[in-house]
Amino acid sequence: MSKKGTLYMIPITLGDTAVNQVIPEFNNKIINEIDVYIVENIKTARRFLKRAGITKAIDELTFFELNKRTQITDLPTFLKPIEEGKNIGVLSEAGCPGIADPGADIVDLAQRSKIKVTPLVGPSSILLSLMASGFNGQSFCFNGYLPKDQKDRSRKLKELERLAKNKQQTQLFIETPYRNMHVYEDLLKNCFDSTKLCIAIDITLQSEKITTKTIEEWKKTKINLQKRPCIFLIG
Repeated sequence: MSKKGTLYMIPITLGDTAVNQVIPEFNNKIINEIDVYIVENIKTARRFLKRAGITKAIDELTFFELNKRTQITDLPTFLKPIEEGKNIGVLSEAGCPGIADPGADIVDLAQRSKIKVTPLVGPSSILLSLMASGFNGQSFCFNGYLPKDQKDRSRKLKELERLAKNKQQTQLFIETPYRNMHVYEDLLKNCFDSTKLCIAIDITLQSEKITTKTIEEWKKTKINLQKRPCIFLIG
């Protein structure tokens, strides 16, 4: 019986940042040893592999797509090459796979199947924003996406503000770029003036801007978050 392969969790850039600026050279070595990938988006994955300097012919690689349209019953077939001794790479749409993306589902299956999972180093907007915020890095919670409905979203923001204050725990969350301004406006309407808010925009890009202010100070600030990837932190 052949030895099982390894499932590699391979981070990608958060935007068009130069690969060598945020991805270790070691990752390139691993990429060039892999023929099978599980990806959130095939087009994005192929583009990243080219930018990362892959030497293998991309058209000869195998890609399985894992996203919200993927049937959970298909996942075991994705891991079959590992049973045959091949390594598989998991690529997210941006940043670290398994963090705020569907990659966690395939890792869960791999762990239950006693497959070795190896995470590689790369950019995480969650950790990078927390590092630059000045907020509590000992206790923090990433809450993912907020509710789409404005009333529900307002309630959630008030809840996160209470948690940040009562537990001294940094609360992080994200939104789709086209709804960023709605979230920002709701933060200004629903949070106390003394509450501290950090907004981290375009992390690792040339246009990166990570700023922490009180809500009162943000009310006096002009900012355009429309269609720009960003992460919000309440401290």
